[in-house]
Amino acid sequence: MTRNYFDKELQELQVSLLKMSSMTEEILDNSIKALKTQDAMLAQKVIDDDSEIDEMEYIVEDKCIKLIALQSPLAKDLRLIATALKIITDLERIADYAVDIAKITLKLQHEKYIKELIDIPRMGEIAARMVKGAINAYVNLDTEEAREVAKLDDEVDGLYKQIFRELLFIMMEDPRTVHQATYFLLISRYLERICDHVTNICERIIHTVTSEHVNLND
Repeated sequence: MTRNYFDKELQELQVSLLKMSSMTEEILDNSIKALKTQDAMLAQKVIDDDSEIDEMEYIVEDKCIKLIALQSPLAKDLRLIATALKIITDLERIADYAVDIAKITLKLQHEKYIKELIDIPRMGEIAARMVKGAINAYVNLDTEEAREVAKLDDEVDGLYKQIFRELLFIMMEDPRTVHQATYFLLISRYLERICDHVTNICERIIHTVTSEHVNLND
């Protein structure tokens, strides 16, 4: 097989990865919108759409395996493909967290919220932005962008701690809020974990480009 053919196949792999990333951003965004507005139909759509992301994971995985098996890629190209395989696992897990958020929305759809949701949607917005930025960094092999994306995790961690303190205070003031507050704590934890997955992607991008192992979670 020629190098031109390999580059074409690699480009198609990246297009598929971008599509999966875009779908993951959308499902995450919709899960937060559904939660904030208590939109049961949108929450159910998130749950239903997860199967499409699972299908995209299989498609990208298949492309990666075929490139490795048929093209005998050089070390740098092999790292690029191996990173793609790891990225799709992170994206699939992020989508699963979005589904978990949607399921909680369905459980709370008929309840009046104990407070207006402000910081949780903010966490969701940052998380979706991180997903997009990380995949752009991968496609462009941009280590600087990968590092900048990972820095946003600190902001998310700060919001998580703020939400935890606020909900803990609300539960102490009124034990009747424990049921809902516990769900909101779970959601904020899911979002915090999503951003950890994105940080993992950023670390792998840097390793792909530089062969350097870095820990961006510090």
